[in-house]
Amino acid sequence: MQSTAIAIEQIPPLEHEEAMQLAQTELRRLIELIDRLTPEDFTRPTDCTGWDVAAVVGHLLGMLERDADPTEAARQSAAAGQRATTTGETWIDALTALQVAEHAELTPEQRAAALRAAAPLSLAARSQATPEQRAMTFNPGPPYDEEWTAGYLIDVIQTRDPWMHRIDICRATGAELVLTPDHDGRIIADVVAEWARRHGQPCSLILKGPGGGSYISGAGGPHLQLDAVRFCRLLSGRGDAEGLLAQHVPF
Repeated sequence: MQSTAIAIEQIPPLEHEEAMQLAQTELRRLIELIDRLTPEDFTRPTDCTGWDVAAVVGHLLGMLERDADPTEAARQSAAAGQRATTTGETWIDALTALQVAEHAELTPEQRAAALRAAAPLSLAARSQATPEQRAMTFNPGPPYDEEWTAGYLIDVIQTRDPWMHRIDICRATGAELVLTPDHDGRIIADVVAEWARRHGQPCSLILKGPGGGSYISGAGGPHLQLDAVRFCRLLSGRGDAEGLLAQHVPF
C-alpha cells in the first residue's frame, strides 16, 4: 500500500491493451481457482443471492461464451429479452439467470473444462475489438440507466465481473484469495477513480491490503479507511453502506 496519497483525478484510465493484460491475468487466476475446488465446494452458497458456487461458475461460463461468439451473444440477448418479458426481471438479471440455468446440468469437472476452453476464445475476441467497435454506445438498462461505450464493457466491466466473482468463490469455499498490487491494485484503483467521478465530492481514502493504497480527491470531505476488497464489495452492492460508500459502481 502506498504511503503517499495519490490524487484520484490522476489515476489513469484503463487503455485497451492494459485492460486485456489484466483480463488475461484475471482469467488465469479464475481458472486456477476453479481447478483447485472440490466437488463439495461447488455446492457452497455464495454472497450472490440464490447462487451457489456452481451457479456463479455457470454465469461466468455463459459470459465467456457470449464474449467469444457474436452469434451466441445475439442468442443469449434474445432469450434474455423473452425471459425478462415473461418474468418481469431486468434484462441483465434475466441474462445471468439464463446462463446459470443453461449450465445447470454440468458436473464440476465439466464446468472447469468448459471454462478453460472458453476463456482464451473470449479474451481473443475482446482483444480484437476495434476502436470503432469500442466507441459504440448503448444503454445497459437498470440499475444503470445511462450511456456506456462498448469499450467500457469490454475493457472494464468484463474484467471486474470475474474478479469480483473470484472473491465470491474464495469467500464461499475458504480458498486462498490471490491478490497482488500490480494486478488487483490496478483494478481497485480504477474502481476508486470511477467511484470518485460518480459521487463528485472531496474525500480521502486509505484502502488496506495487497491491492490497497492511499487516495485523495479535493480538500476536506470525509476520511475513509477500510480493507480494499471490502471497499469494492460495498460498492458492488454486497453489504450495506452509508455516505460515500453507498455510491455503487458497476461490476
